[in-house]
Amino acid sequence: MSTPNPRPDAPASPHEPGPALAPALDRRGLAGGIGAYTLWGLLPLYFPLMAPAGAVEIIAHRIVWSLAFCALLLGLTRGWRPFLTVLRSGRTLVLLTAAALLLAVNWLVFVYGILTDQVVDAALGYYINPIVVVTLAVLVLHERLRPAQWVALGFGAAAVVVIAVGYGRVPWIALTLATSFGAYGLLKNRVGRTVTAVPGLAAETLVLTPLAVGYLVWLHAAGLGAFGAHGTAHTLALVGSGVVTAVPLVLFNTAARRLPLSLVGLLQYIAPTLQLVIGVAVLHEQMPAARWWGFGLVWVALVLLAVDGARQGHVDRLARRSAAAAGRGSAAAGPADGTPAPGGTGNPLSPGAPRRPAR
Repeated sequence: MSTPNPRPDAPASPHEPGPALAPALDRRGLAGGIGAYTLWGLLPLYFPLMAPAGAVEIIAHRIVWSLAFCALLLGLTRGWRPFLTVLRSGRTLVLLTAAALLLAVNWLVFVYGILTDQVVDAALGYYINPIVVVTLAVLVLHERLRPAQWVALGFGAAAVVVIAVGYGRVPWIALTLATSFGAYGLLKNRVGRTVTAVPGLAAETLVLTPLAVGYLVWLHAAGLGAFGAHGTAHTLALVGSGVVTAVPLVLFNTAARRLPLSLVGLLQYIAPTLQLVIGVAVLHEQMPAARWWGFGLVWVALVLLAVDGARQGHVDRLARRSAAAAGRGSAAAGPADGTPAPGGTGNPLSPGAPRRPAR
């Protein structure tokens, strides 16, 4: 019987640390993350296809067809049991109901911004979202911020003031998008990772569907509905809103499960960058100096947050490695009476020693 091999990153001896191998980047997770944020970034090109439908009608269709597409995905992936588990959990359903209302506000303001030629403001909203998340951490979770985070908040606040003063109005679309999505993320964090992407979105759209269906019925009864009244392409665009909602979320879920959180945090800037480019280069929205100065301040804040997050992540990893090394040393030494530790002989090559599971 052959002796089992030690872990590739195991020390050569108890007194000599060996080199730790960096985990290979998951290509499927990276493709999922890039795909998700790219699709979200291209949405300003999709929603104008639904005109002359208004923002509320578009969102109503988005809710209904998202639920239909989620139901199809649940059937294909055998995800009905997790979905029904969500519905049976009172606390989870309450949190998802609140999250659904915030999501509806976010969707509505985003589509309104696109239809009224304010894509740049929408992009600003998703740029400042990380700053809003840090603010919510202070106000709601009572977390203590590091100095760099306080400086980043100062830059973010200065950006809003510069844009408001220079442009003559408060960027309410950007602030609403950032606040609603930040609060939505906070509630989803409270739900936890037990609720995955498709069952979660299915539950949220199920909560909103009675309101959406009621509005669509009233709209068509009044002869004001756009569905089916402007050709096949327009109707398919409304139906497709469910697909363009669910598919990026599924791709993001793949990325979130396979990539380091720090990398996912960097990928998120793909979406607002594409939206900014579309707003300026494709839709030719105005970019006066105040806007550029405001965006510049936001970008400085984001760099500060990214650098501070990377530094803190490095410190946390070192602390975890030290704790793990101390734990392995205690386990190898065994109890004070010299007997082997439970579950093994103290020899890392023995069959009783823990080994990394095969992948």
